[in-house]
Amino acid sequence: MSDQRIGSTISENTNALEHGFEVVVFASRWIQAPLYGGLIVAELLYAYKFLVELWEMVVHVQGLEETKFMLGVLGLIDVTMVANLLTMVVIGGYATFVSKLSLEGHPDRPDWLSHVDPGTIKVKLAASLIGISSIHLLKAFVDVANENPEHIKWKIFIHMTFLGSAILLAWTDKIMQKDKKHSP
Repeated sequence: MSDQRIGSTISENTNALEHGFEVVVFASRWIQAPLYGGLIVAELLYAYKFLVELWEMVVHVQGLEETKFMLGVLGLIDVTMVANLLTMVVIGGYATFVSKLSLEGHPDRPDWLSHVDPGTIKVKLAASLIGISSIHLLKAFVDVANENPEHIKWKIFIHMTFLGSAILLAWTDKIMQKDKKHSP
């Protein structure tokens, strides 16, 4: 057998091995699918928690002081915002990292899904965390008489950290998007 033919056979075997490995690597994205399924279950639990808290408010609305009622409403908003966050992670993460969603022409298709990428998801998640943090901060301000001042300081610090992180993420994403537009 000639040296050239041996080299060609080795090259073909290496290419086949490499291709097989690449197929396995690409298929490994499906490992994330059960994780998104678990987040859907968590979202169902949040929906249940929302309904239980809403029912408690309905049953006790006559005896609730305005502050307690407002805290209850803020709690419902908080649960809703976390559920929105879960939805964003499930839909955006699945569409970005696992498989395309075949929703073209679907009347309820979210607009943001057409331009979703990891950077966009991070910015949206950061914005959601700021919203959730804002609700917690507002709850602390509404119930300031029952809040430890040290805890309020920490909540403000955490909120400002989320805010700063979101600004940096958005700025970084903007720079990366500008670089994509200018690259050939």
